[in-house]
Amino acid sequence: MYAVIATGGKQYRVEKGQVLRVEKLDGEPGSTVTFDQVLLVGSGEGVKVGAPLLSGATVTGTIERIGRSRSNGRHPNAEAIVARDRRLRFCRPHSTRCRYFVLSPSRSARTSCVHPRR
Repeated sequence: MYAVIATGGKQYRVEKGQVLRVEKLDGEPGSTVTFDQVLLVGSGEGVKVGAPLLSGATVTGTIERIGRSRSNGRHPNAEAIVARDRRLRFCRPHSTRCRYFVLSPSRSARTSCVHPRR
């Protein structure tokens, strides 16, 4: 069983036992996080799609660790910034180090009374 959740302005496909790297969460390592913005729940026999969210569906996970991305602009979580001066022909690229949270979904999507909308 898998689910598609929305957190931090992005969408992630999650399964039980998968390690996920997300941004912008509140919590400490070892704490449990519940995601209630579930867009889709799929299993072997079918798929339930929300419009835009599934009501009553949640995904819970445990925060394993908190880290910061590398400071070069090539990392997917690094925000590239370019400082330049047009008169001196000076250009220095640098980036910020964004925080990320590594978590593992412990419980798959639980739905209660989900009916497809027509």
